[in-house]
Amino acid sequence: MTKKTKGESYASITGENMLFERVKSLDHILELAQRKGLKRQLGAFDLTMLGIGAIIGTGIFVLTSVAAEKAGPGMMYSFVISGFVCALTALVYSEIAAMVPVAGSAYTYSYAVFGELIAWMVGWALILEYAIAAAAVAVGWSGYINGFLHEIGYGLPLFLTAGPFDTVLLAGDTTPGATTATTSAGGFNILAFLVSLLVTLLLITGTGKSAKFTALLVIVKIVALAAFIVLALPAVNSVNFEPMLPNGWGTPFSGVGVLGAAASIFFAYVGFDAVSTAAEETKNPNRNVPIGLIGSLTVCTLIYLVVAYAAVGAVGSQPGGELSLSKEPLAFVLREVGYPTVGNWVASAAIIALPSVVLMMIYGQTRVLFTMSRDGLMPAVFSHIHPRFHTPHVVTLVTGAAVALFAALFPVGTLADISNSGTLFAFFMVALGVMVLRRREPGRHRPFRTPMIWLVGPTAMAGCALLFVSLGWGTIRLFLAWATIGLILYFGYARRRSHLANPQAIN
Repeated sequence: MTKKTKGESYASITGENMLFERVKSLDHILELAQRKGLKRQLGAFDLTMLGIGAIIGTGIFVLTSVAAEKAGPGMMYSFVISGFVCALTALVYSEIAAMVPVAGSAYTYSYAVFGELIAWMVGWALILEYAIAAAAVAVGWSGYINGFLHEIGYGLPLFLTAGPFDTVLLAGDTTPGATTATTSAGGFNILAFLVSLLVTLLLITGTGKSAKFTALLVIVKIVALAAFIVLALPAVNSVNFEPMLPNGWGTPFSGVGVLGAAASIFFAYVGFDAVSTAAEETKNPNRNVPIGLIGSLTVCTLIYLVVAYAAVGAVGSQPGGELSLSKEPLAFVLREVGYPTVGNWVASAAIIALPSVVLMMIYGQTRVLFTMSRDGLMPAVFSHIHPRFHTPHVVTLVTGAAVALFAALFPVGTLADISNSGTLFAFFMVALGVMVLRRREPGRHRPFRTPMIWLVGPTAMAGCALLFVSLGWGTIRLFLAWATIGLILYFGYARRRSHLANPQAIN
């Protein structure tokens, strides 16, 4: 057993096994957040709007085409599977987020349950979830604005509309369902790059302003999706659902079929996790965090199912078809069913509103890195607070610059799958952690208790594991490489600088 020193009273170090040593108690995590925390200024409505703002975005506006390529009309089942797994995870998240209303999300929860090494790996995985997700959303946004500019005759050179690992549509038959389109590699996605930097500057100016800005954009997105549903539903034709499963259900590691599409469009739901990262800036978090989590996910799930049904039924969604190739699928559907002007308006709504999702993803990332810095695992400068704006400006700027670069280079489908790998790992650990806490600290006050935890928890873990292996070998290999780099950095840098190893560093 490691001997405690005077300055180490805020944490407990338990066990000699390296895997589970340096476990921080929940009480002291809360104490530290109160001494060196962020301003509480968000209410239940703010959190729900932030959650909806983070969830509704690239997943439904853009990844519909990615799902169509992998599963065809079977993506309807994919939305249900992903939504079900996310609903179970949200119930688990609600319990621990209400118990530990501090910044850091799954990273902080893992620190309290499993110890520093696992917490570091979860935090490292969350970089994939948030930073890469923000880049994916920025790329999705650029697809809509580039399509809109092309429609009105002011399109950018194709070289500037996609990254070098992405493709651009050069020519093709415009007949619905045609597959004669030709593509070429892009160069530098300039608009995705610029929107990431602009959102970063907005975040630096203050969280309160960001929340109000996001609430307005949520309304814009919901109005756009409502217009899509009203106009596309009457055009639904049962013929467009045949064959329903052109690529079958899919198999683990294949990355295609219904399961492969479900693994990709899981991205469409995971924004609810951003609500938990805002817990430290929430008024009355024990009440408001569960409301924000469950409320935002419920609203978004219902919207997704209706939108997906309308899109598939109106124009078809067979792999290789026009819908699967489109970078602005919802606008494309409306143009195909005879509403080109409304299609442009929906594209405009996406152009206006999707930056709010970029904002929330970068927001979530900065709060995780802020907390890791506060624990000594990341450079101390990451937890510096701006004297005027009261935001972690340094880490926000660094994160925003990295997001902008990834957005400029990579395609949305690739970024979404990589992001999902980190998310699914983190969600798996949270579900396990909540069950461990039920056993370890059964008497601790729980403002929200996950119903049927011994059924919900294992099922959520199984669902996350199934979707993870359904991402395909390519994405899994990238995740394992990222995890290896994380382990090297932990033992080479973070472990020695941790405040649990150097309690005198606490101030």
